[in-house]
Amino acid sequence: MKRLIKKVAVIGSGIMGSGIACHFANIGVEVLLLDIVPRELTEAEQKKGLTLENKAVRNRLVNDHLANALKSKPSPIYDQKFASRITTGNTTDDLEKIKDCDWIIEVVVERLDIKKAVFEQIEKYRKPGTLITSNTSGIPIHFMSEGRSEDFQKHFCGTHFFNPARYLKLFEIIPGPQTSKEVLDFLNEYGEKFLGKTSVVAKDTPAFIGNRIGIFGIQSLFHLVKEMGLTIEEVDKLTGPVIGRPKSATFRTVDVVGLDTLVHVANGIYENCPNDEAHDLFKLPDFINKMMENKWLGSKTGQGFYKKVDKDILSLDLDTLEYRAAKKASFATLELTKTIDKPIDRFKVLVKGKDKAGEFYRKSFSAMFAYVSNRVPEITDDFYKIDDAMKAGFGWENGPFEIWDAIGVEKGIELMKAEGLAPAAWVTEMITSGNKSFYSVKEGATHYYDTASKSQVKVPGQDAFIILNNIRETKKVWSNSEAIVQDLGDGILNLEFQSKMNSIGGGVIQGINKAIDLAEKDFRGLVIGNQAANFSVGANLAMIFMMAVEQEYDELNLAIKMFQDTMMKVRYSGIPVIAAPHGMTLGGGCELTMHADRAVAAAETYIGLVEFGVGVIPGGGGSKEMALRASDTFRKNDVELNTLQEYFLTVGMAKVATSAYEGFDIGVLQKGKDIVVVNKDRQIAEAKKHAILMAEAGYTQPVKRKDIKVLGKQALGMFLVGTDQMVAGQYISEHDQKIANKLAYVMAGGDLSEPTLVSEQYLLDLEREAFLSLCTERKTLERIQFMLTKGKPLRN
Repeated sequence: MKRLIKKVAVIGSGIMGSGIACHFANIGVEVLLLDIVPRELTEAEQKKGLTLENKAVRNRLVNDHLANALKSKPSPIYDQKFASRITTGNTTDDLEKIKDCDWIIEVVVERLDIKKAVFEQIEKYRKPGTLITSNTSGIPIHFMSEGRSEDFQKHFCGTHFFNPARYLKLFEIIPGPQTSKEVLDFLNEYGEKFLGKTSVVAKDTPAFIGNRIGIFGIQSLFHLVKEMGLTIEEVDKLTGPVIGRPKSATFRTVDVVGLDTLVHVANGIYENCPNDEAHDLFKLPDFINKMMENKWLGSKTGQGFYKKVDKDILSLDLDTLEYRAAKKASFATLELTKTIDKPIDRFKVLVKGKDKAGEFYRKSFSAMFAYVSNRVPEITDDFYKIDDAMKAGFGWENGPFEIWDAIGVEKGIELMKAEGLAPAAWVTEMITSGNKSFYSVKEGATHYYDTASKSQVKVPGQDAFIILNNIRETKKVWSNSEAIVQDLGDGILNLEFQSKMNSIGGGVIQGINKAIDLAEKDFRGLVIGNQAANFSVGANLAMIFMMAVEQEYDELNLAIKMFQDTMMKVRYSGIPVIAAPHGMTLGGGCELTMHADRAVAAAETYIGLVEFGVGVIPGGGGSKEMALRASDTFRKNDVELNTLQEYFLTVGMAKVATSAYEGFDIGVLQKGKDIVVVNKDRQIAEAKKHAILMAEAGYTQPVKRKDIKVLGKQALGMFLVGTDQMVAGQYISEHDQKIANKLAYVMAGGDLSEPTLVSEQYLLDLEREAFLSLCTERKTLERIQFMLTKGKPLRN
């Protein structure tokens, strides 16, 4: 049966409910968001003479919750305009409207009696065949559907979104006793394809997969920190980016999520898993109980493991339970990993450490490996789902079984034995049968050890993805130290940047030129994409800084010219070039995207021309491109200056879109040309499809533009007056004005006496001249140096 989701009802509008409603609105679905009617009037409502019967009062809770969600940072919605897709109401007056919905999601308070009462009401209005799911994070699914009709039970299951729903990719699907296979298969695919999630089907066990393993990890650290006499700063240093985990690591993450949330789940596991071999670990240590008593719950109460006092961040001493100045943590073992780029390659070094850090890793990984191996088949039959859940729900770069593989399965068992632990029997059986690792790669696809067949089996659902890690070496066509070209098949090449933060320096520029030459010679199209955290943070600033400081202006001029020429080659080549931006796509990364024939952008793309922050203007064709796009937007009888001003301000204010959809609003992505993909994992495969599509439609090399309308003195005058006023009002510094005036000169096409049609090359020459002249300014060099050393912009 084919199922279409046109309208979704979300019952419960708290942080989670509003977040889920916003994410459905993000993907274009109409949403009905309902909550209860307030029991009493607020003071403000009383003053206005309102009664409990007024609609504004009856919908107050839902409207306030949604308004708060839309104001929160980071935003739950791709574009504020999308909020119009959400209609609000209350469960007393509007519940009957769920009859028009294709999927009803319950997100009310975590109490079984309340959830069952809600389902009873829903059953009165729900039309047969409609999906009905609960966003519970731990209440057993089989309890919730008791007493409901056969049709209800067949279409009912748990769908556990992680908070925040837009950003965390895990989507756990938990079947009830009667859930039909058709419903599970549909939700699995819908989660991946439409919601952009990693769908994981879990068994109906306490805390499901993500929280069962995640809370074990945190509880294990709570006990280890006391046992080893570590400080919270030391644990956060050891469990953060160095092992591919979020910057917030352990204790800062608990502060953000809320200690009460963690305690609630840990208590649930302790009460409901009496036979868990690590049962005692879920018992809360004394310091946690004391923090709960003191209401030190984290960000929501102003203090937790960390506390901000004025500009200082204080840390909690777990022995005295008093706040003290933060202590910097450092370990010799971590120093050894500084030259190792990828976290997955660091684990072997970390567990061999001779200091406290080495001991910490041996103890914590041993405990984690033993625990996850014992959860198969209790929480899932397939161990790869545990890795998927930890990566998608907790932001880990590598799941526990991937880490175990990196250390070596047998080495991991050795570490366990030293700690008095042992793996589950199936792991030993796996090694005895000749399988020395959990995962393997065959013909570009990831395989995993299947405990049922006792052999390596292909991980399902990969056909929609291209995993660059799996083909990097086997499909390599060409490479240098900063870039690699792979054959994606069907006549399409992929260029992957491999420089630090994917910054664009000489090696990447060489790679772009080489990839286009190879594609023009023997292939049909080129994708420029990677699967790192960010597409590209822009040009190699350190290289520009060195040339400018040493006053090698001829060399700098050549380097900028080379960058510009390469961007023009991206636009004017004989094959379609598709850019696949995601994450941070800044400066030169944005310029590259703008010059491609099409961008297949991940929804989570933070894109913009940010060069003003380092004291220059976009010099790789970005300033030229904004003038060109303004020119293309001019309409007869329009005030052309206003249009140009919008594009000028996008660059001058260094605007960065917080999603690909906002990228369209600020003009760096273009409607009708560029497209958005919600699931980043599908991005390279989608980009490849578009390259094939354009090639098969008969792609012809575009003709260079000589018809760009620039406004000359009339625009330049307006911009110069504007920057004068900004300085007078102390909104910008004199150096900001100097940069803005240089940009104005480029985007106006110079001080021409009247509007004129010019070529791209004319504008590129103006842009390069302006960029170079700014590189001779001391204040620009100060800005570049500050960015390189401090990682943030300087206003001087």
